[in-house]
Amino acid sequence: MLYGTMKVAIGGPLKVAFRPWVEGLENIPATGAAILASNHLSFSDSFFLPAVLDRKVTFIAKAEYFTTPGVKGRLTAAFFKGVGQLPVDRSGARGAGEAAIKSGIEVLERGELFGIYPEGTRSPDGRLYRGKPGGLARVALATGAPVIPVAMIDTEKIQPPGKVVPKLMRPGIRIGEPMDFSRYQGMEHDRFVLRALTDEVMYEIMKLSGQEYVDVYATAAKRQIAEAAKAAKEAERAGKAEKKADS
Repeated sequence: MLYGTMKVAIGGPLKVAFRPWVEGLENIPATGAAILASNHLSFSDSFFLPAVLDRKVTFIAKAEYFTTPGVKGRLTAAFFKGVGQLPVDRSGARGAGEAAIKSGIEVLERGELFGIYPEGTRSPDGRLYRGKPGGLARVALATGAPVIPVAMIDTEKIQPPGKVVPKLMRPGIRIGEPMDFSRYQGMEHDRFVLRALTDEVMYEIMKLSGQEYVDVYATAAKRQIAEAAKAAKEAERAGKAEKKADS
């Protein structure tokens, strides 16, 4: 009920304002469980994809969105629940992963759609990064649900970092054909199988999105970018201090 209300309240205006184009809607099953594995370019990905689908899709969100105190916190929690987000405590990496897997399995066992971003976090530069094998592969093998690759197109250009007002432009969504991994059934504890399954899905996402693929994790890339920015600032400060000392 709440999801339907929020879908109308948010999805409707999003579709009118941004007019997202979609390819491959016929690949979403009318009923039954399926995993939507998408690239992740923007915070808005979790809103644009559900907006163009007739069925409810559930994503994972960090628990802080649901536990912040005060009026603003309660409103935020209601909003995320309304748009089909599930809280997961990410305070411990291993615990967070297990919680996400458990939540995904529960969604799929109800015959619903479960959305997941195999990269684990948003791309820092618009490129496609290596998929993390734990969540996607283990949920797929535990449930037998088909994996549907999804590519979000240009969503990162709508509201780049530092921009408050979003840019009105048409993002795109390409939905690939369902992928069947029944040949790996019962092998969810084989790390080579988990890696192979994840890489297969990431390859399909790359073909759909046209992104450049980087064979490192996005979290590592973000850390490198942050360290480079910090080093640049320190070098700039040192240069200014040296110039001041010489004057």
